Amino acid sequence: MKAVWRFGGLAVGCAVLLTAQPLNRLTAQDTTAGKQVYQKWCAGCHGESGAGDGVASKRMIPPPRDFTGAVYQIRTTPSGQLPTDADLLRSVDEGLPGTAMPGWKMRLSDRDRRDVVAYIKTFSTFFGDTAQRPQVLQFGKEPGGGTGDEALRVGRQFYDSIGCRKCHGDMGRGDGPSAPTLKDDAGHPIFAADLHQNWRFNGGPTTSDIYQRLRTGLDGTPMPSFSDLLEQKFLTETELWRVAEYVRSLSPNEAPVVRDVIHAPLVTRGLPRAPDDSSWKGADTYWFPLVGQVIRKSRWFAPAVNGVWVSAVHTADSIALRVTWDDRSQSPTPDWLGHVGRVLATLQADDSTAEAPALWPDQVAVQFPVAIPVGMERPYFLMGSPSNPVYQWRWTSSSRDAAVAGLARGIERFDSLPRSGVAARAVYDHGQWRVVFTRALASSDTASQLPFRNGRAIPVAFFAWDGSNGEHGTRMAISTWYFLALDQPVPARVFISPVLAMMLTLGLGLVVIWRAQRKTSYRRQQ
Repeated sequence: MKAVWRFGGLAVGCAVLLTAQPLNRLTAQDTTAGKQVYQKWCAGCHGESGAGDGVASKRMIPPPRDFTGAVYQIRTTPSGQLPTDADLLRSVDEGLPGTAMPGWKMRLSDRDRRDVVAYIKTFSTFFGDTAQRPQVLQFGKEPGGGTGDEALRVGRQFYDSIGCRKCHGDMGRGDGPSAPTLKDDAGHPIFAADLHQNWRFNGGPTTSDIYQRLRTGLDGTPMPSFSDLLEQKFLTETELWRVAEYVRSLSPNEAPVVRDVIHAPLVTRGLPRAPDDSSWKGADTYWFPLVGQVIRKSRWFAPAVNGVWVSAVHTADSIALRVTWDDRSQSPTPDWLGHVGRVLATLQADDSTAEAPALWPDQVAVQFPVAIPVGMERPYFLMGSPSNPVYQWRWTSSSRDAAVAGLARGIERFDSLPRSGVAARAVYDHGQWRVVFTRALASSDTASQLPFRNGRAIPVAFFAWDGSNGEHGTRMAISTWYFLALDQPVPARVFISPVLAMMLTLGLGLVVIWRAQRKTSYRRQQ
């Protein structure tokens, strides 16, 4: 699977690609009206002439679709053929997850979306060629038993034999041996899709969507069509469905939902200091999305890390916090220098002088206020300010089993603290970093280092840098503030007291009833 699911023609405007429905042309299309829609909503990314060269295009990886070449990745037609009108409309309606292209179904009327599809087709003469008649592939129906062990075993077997792991990696995180070399037909850098994040597949997250991509390929990228292998009898349709089912099994059943509070339970066996300690299996994991830092120069619109998974536990005197994220490379590594060069050449820099590729490490930072706020007021989320700094733990792959604590006084100033007491241990495994930070709950330097307290909502935020994507300094992925809560086991009295109160109330009630019955009986005897 030589390539890239997360790719697609992109943009904050209209683009065209995805799976589809029937071949018939959409009716009642007006290219004149479509041009007005396009100029208002699409030209900023795709350009006035549809060449993918709008003013925003130099901030995007993958770049916006060039409509003039009529090369579309997401189709229901064979590789090399034009998409159907329904293919184009579905892409406009639903957008392309994993790219800057949003869905427009809730933003534009049905008529506007149909008209803009008609106008987009005018950018290429191929759509006017009557000899170009796209034929929709027959995809068949998914066979039964797709989630069983045997089906997934077969899927994994063919995942290896047809070459998927060369780009997507042994565990499917986009870290295969060919991953550093990947680029589209125009020479732009691209990532092999992280198959553990199907909510970012721009052709759709379902097994059926994945199967269709295997059949059609992603034209313009290294991702080929595997339909020819069916014709050559290298594998059967059922076996190719098994590959799609195996790929789908790598992602969670449902896309992760952001929860605002990380609950850190109290553990009694000892603090887990290693990333793969068995104690982490019992702790809840929380997903937090990250976005590019686009506020302060140099801005970064194309971060490689799109989110982190976080777990936390504590003992009576210490806390452990584990941060996990997918990363296609173990930076710094010279293998990815070519990719870094393509990234820096593709993205327009804020600086007048383009930066040369270099060997930068991977990094992650966890941020807290210096003191737990009384109300909802918190420091500036983007690494504080000179007058209101934030307390941070920082880790870098250059010194894997160490961490630095310090005060950030804005995005460009970090003052490390001596004797911080923060430790870290890290593991890189098949395209994934797992880093554990540990520290005592109490602090002797309360003026600079946050003392952790039970039962309080402690603000927390996250930052990540992928060195092999050209990220360092202000070029990073960031989150907003969330919260960390150190949970305490509920005291037994909380459960016993209501029971005792109920029993006492019941007993008093029975006494009252008994006395009332006695009085009634006495009066009757009189």
